Amino acid sequence: MISTVLFDMNDVLFRYDRGVRVAHLARTIGKPVAAVEAAIWGSGFEDCGDAGAMDADAYLAGFGERLGRPLTEDAWAEALRAAVTSIPETLALAALVRRRARVAVLTNNNLLVKRAVDAVFPELRPVFGEDFFVSAEFRARKPEPDAYLGCIARLGATADATLFIDDSARNVAGAESAGLRAHLYRTPAGVEEALKLEGLLDVDRS
Repeated sequence: MISTVLFDMNDVLFRYDRGVRVAHLARTIGKPVAAVEAAIWGSGFEDCGDAGAMDADAYLAGFGERLGRPLTEDAWAEALRAAVTSIPETLALAALVRRRARVAVLTNNNLLVKRAVDAVFPELRPVFGEDFFVSAEFRARKPEPDAYLGCIARLGATADATLFIDDSARNVAGAESAGLRAHLYRTPAGVEEALKLEGLLDVDRS
């Protein structure tokens, strides 16, 4: 019996367009798009943040250093917010599932995202409350087992009673290798069917 459902964030609960984010940052600091992309994502800096190599303040300072211009937290959050759009259907399913199981978010992200969650992802709090977790908290990125196991330990859950939903086949395989049940996200309709199969939604729901 599933008692906990973990949702990935990007392209499951929110559509994320990194190109929009990079372009927004490029306009903000007056540098070419390619230079921004190379400085943050091409350098491996973002992956280090996701893995918990730095706290939120160090991440923001390092972000600005690599761009050659300091950024305020508000400016950083504004660029990220511009690149995300909620997926109402999946959020609504999570809200329904909450009646029968605990729901939480587990995303590969840094500690600044954790701190700025209400500014960037205001739609999350009404559904998930405080149960929003970034990989940096566990010093491991999905699909590493410690990311999933650290999260469910924080929730007081067990792997065999947890369902994980992600749009990445690698991350789904990682969850399964850690002992979780998992569903590969393709559409909200597919998630709905998976939740029905687990007894988390009424089968005759229309």
